[in-house]
Amino acid sequence: MKILDLYIIKKFLKTYIFAVIIIVTIIMVIDYTEKIDNFIDNKASVRAVLFDYYLNFIPYWANYISPLMVFIATVFFTANLASRTEIIAILSTGVSFTRFIRPYIISASIIGVLTFFMVGWIIPIANKTRIAFERKYVVGSYYYSGRDVHIKIAPQDYAYMESYDTGTKTGFRFSIDKIEGNTLKSKLLADHITWDSTRRKWTIYDYRIRTFLPDGKQKLSYGAKIDTTLNLLPKDFESTYQIHETLTNSELEQTLDQMRSRGSDGIEVFLIEKYLRFANPFSVIILSVIGVIVSARKARGGVGFQIALGFMLAFLYILFFMMSKGIAQSGGMPPLLAVWLPNIVFTGIGFILYYTVPR
Repeated sequence: MKILDLYIIKKFLKTYIFAVIIIVTIIMVIDYTEKIDNFIDNKASVRAVLFDYYLNFIPYWANYISPLMVFIATVFFTANLASRTEIIAILSTGVSFTRFIRPYIISASIIGVLTFFMVGWIIPIANKTRIAFERKYVVGSYYYSGRDVHIKIAPQDYAYMESYDTGTKTGFRFSIDKIEGNTLKSKLLADHITWDSTRRKWTIYDYRIRTFLPDGKQKLSYGAKIDTTLNLLPKDFESTYQIHETLTNSELEQTLDQMRSRGSDGIEVFLIEKYLRFANPFSVIILSVIGVIVSARKARGGVGFQIALGFMLAFLYILFFMMSKGIAQSGGMPPLLAVWLPNIVFTGIGFILYYTVPR
């Protein structure tokens, strides 16, 4: 690696870190201003606000704005190089523009790899504490309001619950149907079902089991109480507020497998989260290269126009991403396409700019 590469990488990363610190600080001030009344009304301690919330708030937002900050840092740093004619001096020595871009790609790749590991393992752990704080002091207490809940708990077993109380972890008017093909094999009916946190099992009260025999007859059994293990947990009825952001990569895969087996609604949100974790590192590289292309030319009026152009392209990227994400969440577009479409489109824009913008 040459001195030029080290120079650009060092300046690039310093500019990026500085931009992230400034923007995250501004976001923290705005967030505190909006939520200070919640903190006071719900008696959140200073220690909880600082260490449970804002200490975990910083890595979340630093990662969230990372692609945008990479782009802005690239435009700002490169435009300043161009204004001091440093790029002209570099290219005049015989260095090709493609070779000039290489340290930017290396820098963006470093950020991309760190982003992948952060969002896959570290940030979800931090989000568990941050979101738990938000649920307690900002969002407020949660009560499950679903009625007539149907859940697939096994390939042939379907559970039904008329209502569920999150406080006592009790479901009322509970039943399990065992269906093979189109034939009902057995049906369990119970007055209520309660979670035993000590034994981590469900206790079914006042149950009746009706079994349908091959000869057309029925067998009836009943009892006052029975313990059982089901592919059903109290967390399935707890608040789903930002839950996809609290899952590590392995936990996210397990959740997706469980949702698929149950045929659950809302799987698009979790799929988008999964694909975003792989797409964001590439978006960092793509936006970095575009930033170099649009800002490498020395402008007579200074760097203002290039920085403004960079902000405009960044705004278009965010707008495009939010639109495709919203369409995917509503089921109008496959989540994989929605997540990767902005990267695909802006890769095309990058090639067009590379061959059309004078340098």
